[in-house]
Amino acid sequence: MQATDQTTDETVLLLNCTLKRSPEESSCQLLAEQLREGFAEYGVDGEILRVVDYDVAPGVETDMGDGDEWPTLRARILDADILVVCTPTWMGHMSSVAQRVLERLDAELSVTDDEGRPILFGHVAATAVLGNEDGAHKITADLHQALNDVGFTMPAQGGTYWNGRAMETVDYKDLPETPEPVRAANATLVANAVHLARVLRARPYPAPDNA
Repeated sequence: MQATDQTTDETVLLLNCTLKRSPEESSCQLLAEQLREGFAEYGVDGEILRVVDYDVAPGVETDMGDGDEWPTLRARILDADILVVCTPTWMGHMSSVAQRVLERLDAELSVTDDEGRPILFGHVAATAVLGNEDGAHKITADLHQALNDVGFTMPAQGGTYWNGRAMETVDYKDLPETPEPVRAANATLVANAVHLARVLRARPYPAPDNA
C-alpha cells in the first residue's frame, strides 16, 4: 500500500493511557503523535485523547452515571474506524488507565448493530507499548486478546513498542531519535490498519444466522 495525501473517510482515534495529566510530557503522547502522522500520510484523519484527563468511573457498563465521562470517550471510539491503545509499562503491566479502558469496553459485548453483529465488528484496533523494562510482549498480547474479544479486528503486526534497558531511567521521549526498528514497526502498523479498515468497510463481516 502506498501512502497518499488524499483525504479519505477513515478516521483513527489514539487513546493515550499514560498516568500523566495534560500538559505534562508523555512518551506515549510522542509515540501517538508519530503514529497519527503516519496515518495522515494515508489520508486518515486522527485524534489523540489522553484518557486520564477524563473522569472515567470503574465499572463494566456503557455509562456508570454520577459524572462518568466514559460516554464521551465511547462515542469517539464508535465514530472511529481505527482505535490505537497506547500504554506505558508499569511494574511489568499495562497502566491502570489502559486496564480501565478494557473494562469499560467489556460493555460492548452486549451491543449489536441492526443486523445482529457486535457493534465493534467493523472496527480495527492496534496497540503501542512503552517502558524502560521488559513487559511489552505480554502487554501487547493482553491488549490484543481483550480488544479482539470485544469485537475489534487486529491487523497483521498491529503492535508497536519500545523498551529501554532494564534498571535504567531513559524514556522514549528523551531519545535523540526514533530507533529504526520502532520506526519500521510504526509504519507497518499504520499501513496494515488502514488496509484492514478499508477492507472491512467494503466487505463487512456477515450477520449471524439468528439475526
